[in-house]
This record gives sequence, structure tokens and C-alpha cells, in this order.
Amino acid sequence: MRLLHTMLRVGDLKRSIAFYTEVLGMSLLRQSEYPSGRFTLAFVGYGDEKDEAVLELTHNWDTDNYDLGNGYGHIAIEVNDAYKACDAVKARGGTVTREAGPMKHGTTVIAFVKDPDGYMIEFIQKKR
Repeated sequence: MRLLHTMLRVGDLKRSIAFYTEVLGMSLLRQSEYPSGRFTLAFVGYGDEKDEAVLELTHNWDTDNYDLGNGYGHIAIEVNDAYKACDAVKARGGTVTREAGPMKHGTTVIAFVKDPDGYMIEFIQKKR
């Protein structure tokens, strides 16, 4: 078994694809429209789906925003340098909600950014 993807419902597909590709550096792997169901699926990630887990961005055509609730936590992405990753996100117009630095009660360097729909993404700096 292996993890295939995580699905996020997004209010504006074009805006979300731009964030994940232009701000976080993922690639748009594939996109399919389902007119009879009035939704579009877009898959983004850092590598091919046959090798890597990816994100499925689901856009329901008649819904422009969602209540995220209190059960969702975050998506974690390993980065070489969390400080530089935050600088890159800000330079590309993204929102950093917790600057890079050691986590409380530990030494792992982390940071948090928010996507256009409010989903949290954690950067975890690769251990050297």
C-alpha cells in the first residue's frame, strides 16, 4: 500500500493552481472536468503520481468557498531551508502565518503558510 493523494475542496481552481504551482513550485500533473457532476479535478505535486503522493484540488462549480471546520490540521512539505522557503512564498505574494524557526519544545525548524482557501501548509526543514 502507499498514499496516493490528499483531496482539498477549493473555491477558485485557477487561483489554487496558481498558488500551488507558482508559489509552492508544484507542477500541474493533470486536470479533468466532469460536466454532468459540475466539478473539476486538478492534481498537483512535486513528482509523478506513480512515484509520489500528490494533492487533488476539487472545484465544485457551484461553490466558491468552504468552512474548513476544526478537524483539518495541515499539509507538511519538507524543504531544504525553511527561512528561504518563507522568503520565496512572500516574494510570490503568498501568506506566511508562522515565520521559520525552531518548534516549541524541540529543535526542528518549521514554518506555516496559508493557501488561498485558508488551508495550512507546514514547511519542515530537512535535517542536516
